[in-house]
Amino acid sequence: MRLAVFFTPAGVTPAALANKPVLVLDLLRFTTTIITALANGARAVLPAATPSDALGLAQNLERADLLLAGERNALPIEGFALGNSPLEMTPERVGGKTLVMATTNGTPALLAAEDARPVLIGAAVNFSAAAAAARLALEDAGELAILCAGRQGLFALEDAYAAGRFAQAILPGGARRGAELNDAAIAARDLVRRYGARWKTAVVASAAARDLRAKGFRADILAATEADVYDVVPTLEQRQVRVRERG
Repeated sequence: MRLAVFFTPAGVTPAALANKPVLVLDLLRFTTTIITALANGARAVLPAATPSDALGLAQNLERADLLLAGERNALPIEGFALGNSPLEMTPERVGGKTLVMATTNGTPALLAAEDARPVLIGAAVNFSAAAAAARLALEDAGELAILCAGRQGLFALEDAYAAGRFAQAILPGGARRGAELNDAAIAARDLVRRYGARWKTAVVASAAARDLRAKGFRADILAATEADVYDVVPTLEQRQVRVRERG
């Protein structure tokens, strides 16, 4: 079995992921936010690479059931109904709605994996459920990629740490023997040894967390470090993210 981690989508070609299982991570904040939205009753999330792409996509959808959401450089996009905060994704705001989202790092990473099968969405908030789904995908396909969104094309500590946590859960103990890990997967696991098992320790140390705190989003950081809040695993298919069906 092969487990590969990619710290950013940069340099990852569609062919490298095509028809292979992929777990996408953007802890601060996109994957945390869409997991929360779907767990709280949103019908679907449609990722868009840019705000202009989101506006173009929204023009072809039923407006009554649509919400534009997202951020640029962590700040809400002018004219959009929602930002990229998990705390905004309440049942009252998103229940029964389709969200069209554009974010700086998360949506480009998700779209980079759109040719993969399946494309699983993970974060701390659905850690156990997503790890179990990823483990099944690995066992079925014999390989799995963990794709981190990173930060503006560069390494992001919080996503790399999350990749290490997932790698440990997907290949625990004896299951690690005989498995083939790329260098990034080995490094991600080493980050877990460095920071331990508490999500908050690594996440709050990251540059992304410092930036969010400076912009008034401290509560979002805390929300993103809460483990196993939701037992749902969203998947991307035909450019729509929905809750993964069980069974």
